[in-house]
Order: sequence, then C-alpha cells, then structure tokens
Amino acid sequence: MKPRHLVMMSLGSAIGAGLFVGSGAGVQAAGPAVLISYVVAGLIVIFVMRALGELVAADPNPGAFSHYAGKAMGPSAAFAVGALWWIQLCLVVAAEATASAQILAGVFPVVPQWVIALAIMVVFTAINLTPARSFGEFEFWFSLLKVAFVALFVILGIAYLLGWTPAEPPAQIFADGFMPTGVSGVAAGLLVVAFAFGGIEIVAVAAAETADPSHSVTTAIKTIVWRILGLYIGSVAIIVLVLDWTDPRLADSPFVAVLDTAGLPVVAALLGAVIVIALLSSMNANIYGASRMSFSMSQRRMLPAAFGRASRRGVPIASVLATSAFGFVAVALNYFWAEEVLGLLLNIVGSTLIVTWVVTLVSHIILRHRAEAAGQELPLKMWLFPWLSYAALAGIATILILGLTVESVRFQIVGTLIFVAALYLVGLVVTKRSRAAKA
Repeated sequence: MKPRHLVMMSLGSAIGAGLFVGSGAGVQAAGPAVLISYVVAGLIVIFVMRALGELVAADPNPGAFSHYAGKAMGPSAAFAVGALWWIQLCLVVAAEATASAQILAGVFPVVPQWVIALAIMVVFTAINLTPARSFGEFEFWFSLLKVAFVALFVILGIAYLLGWTPAEPPAQIFADGFMPTGVSGVAAGLLVVAFAFGGIEIVAVAAAETADPSHSVTTAIKTIVWRILGLYIGSVAIIVLVLDWTDPRLADSPFVAVLDTAGLPVVAALLGAVIVIALLSSMNANIYGASRMSFSMSQRRMLPAAFGRASRRGVPIASVLATSAFGFVAVALNYFWAEEVLGLLLNIVGSTLIVTWVVTLVSHIILRHRAEAAGQELPLKMWLFPWLSYAALAGIATILILGLTVESVRFQIVGTLIFVAALYLVGLVVTKRSRAAKA
C-alpha cells in the first residue's frame, strides 16, 4: 500500500459507528457536556497515537502494540493485548454490520435486518480476501467520500445556525444547561466517546504493508489525528447546538436528525446513504486490522499456525475468515434480537480500547528509555517525553475513576479488567508451551 492508502484507512476505520451512531448515545448520556468528553478523549488519543507512531516508525510490525508490549513487558502481555484488540475489533465489525443493516432495513422494510447483515458480511469478507494494494485502493475512495460528507455536514450545520437554510435556527440553546447530568454523565459518555475514536490505531498495523513503513507512518501520524479530532468535535458540536439532548432521534441517527431539523430533507436522505457507506468502510478496515493482528500473533506462536499462513497474493485467508466469523454470529443475533444487538456491542467495546491505550503508553515509556540508553536515533519522537506520556496515563486513570462512579460503566470496567487478567493467564500458558516447543 501507499501512504495515502494508510492515511485514508485510518480515517476510514475511525469514522464509523462510533461517530454516526455512538455520538447520539454520548449526547444522551452527558448532554452538551459530551463535548468535554470528546476533548478529553481526543487529547489522550493524540498523545497515544504520537507515542505509537514513535514505536512504529522505529520498528514496523503488523502486531503493532502487541509486538511492542512483548518487547517491553514480555510475551504474556503481548498475547493479552493482541487477543483483546483482535476480539475488540471483531465486535466492532459486528456492531458496524448491525448498524448498517439497521439503517438499510429502515429504507427497505420488506427485507429482514438479518438478511441485510448477512449480505454485508459476505461481500466485505470477499473484499478482504483480495491483495493489500487492491484493498487499500478500495478503502481510499470509500473513506474519501465519507470524510467529504462529514465536512459538508459541519458546513451545513453552521449555515443552519446562522439562519442560511430553509428552517428557522433554534431559539434557545442548552435549555437544561451545559451539564444536565453532571460529572457522572460526562464520565458515562467517556466510554462511548472512547469507542468513537477507536480504529485510528489501525495505522500501526497497516504500516507494515506499505512500501516505506517508517516514512509512511510518520506522515500518517502527523496528519490523521488532527483531522479526525477536527471532524469529530466539529460534527458533535453541531449536534449539541441543533438538537436538544433529550431528543429521541439521537438514538437512531443524530446526523440525519440535524439535517431534517435544518430543513434539508433531501440532503438528510443522501447523508443516510453516506452513513451506510461510512459504516461499511470502517467495518472493511477493521476486518483488515483484526486479521493482520491474528496473523502476527500466529507468526509469534501465540495462535494456531493456520492463522499465520498467507496466500500467494499475501492474504492471510484463515485470519480474515476467523475475524469475519464474529460478524456472522452477529447476523444470528440480529435474527433474534435486532433492536438490542447494537447497544450491547457498543457498550462492550469502549473499555477495551482504554486497555489498549494504557499498554501502548507503558510500552512506549519503557522502550523509549531503552532506546535512549542504547543511543538509538528515532525517526519520530513523542513530544515532551516523558511528561505527555505520563499526562495521558493520568487522563486515562481519571476516566477510569470517574467511570467507577457510574454503575453501568463500573460493570464494563471491572468486567474488562477481569477479562484482561484472564487473557494474561492464558498468555502465560500459551507462550510457555510455545517456548517449550521451540526449544
């Protein structure tokens, strides 16, 4: 792949269900103060990505943060974070297939939601069985289209607020105040927001399949985080300025609701189609990322050898099929519980992303100290090391502490920590067997 493929894949992965669907859930949880959640999470993501970019530029590997965790903290940590991220992305794939099917079922009510979800999974599994360059080109144009429409949404939202659209602008903004649900609402919104930013880290995984990994990832890291932060905060700001935080339409499609409110139903209908494209593009990139992670883990003897085999065209077929399998399970869940599936999947994923961020930062701090001690020259460096790395960790700790005060979030956090501990123990067994077999 080329650098432009890498940049657009990262944008494509991050602009998906988390923004188009999850942003509404965040506004319902925190009200307009969800903007605080986005700013806090956005800054943390910028610091995490800069730290990750430093690691990737120095040592590109499809295992990315799993590979770096292994170098910094041992093979059991590598297994735990790699398996967690793979499972997390599999769930995201299922969530985005579900969200796409949910929207399309509203447009074509005669077709059952589970049938649409099944068709989506079959098509995008097939796309991921093509060579990396073909996949990258497909994803580039897919992502470019949705980035352009998110920018258009922000412009049209501003036009409505200035009174330049057919509908009258809102007479009152923030009727219940800026923080109607208090600090606990902001805390509850943070995990939803964390899911929204998830996927940007795919740049670290995909870099290994570019022509010049070190240069490509350096270029990508310097550009994508600011673009995504601008698109996210800009679009969510429009949502909270136009819609009341109690508006029931937030649960379905806040972007379409804003355009309907602005008196632009034709554009709203068009954006509905773009949202489906955006979700599918994100799902496409996530199948790619998850399959490469399982491929890397197999290469490091952490998963069955079949996952580490690639076709003559360089495609890890078994890894792609294993990743897509979760999506097909979601198809079955859509058949029985179409309305509940998406919310469940969105809730599970948020706290797992935080674990990935923490492991990335800790690995970076350890490996940066080692590089400095060895006199190694790094092509890309973290700003103000180590202070911004520690600041990012402190920010994540604050999110977790606030999250523990909210019952639903507390359940997610505790459950995730237990799951990570279990994966670490499994990693101890798997890596011990691997070392014994190698010996």
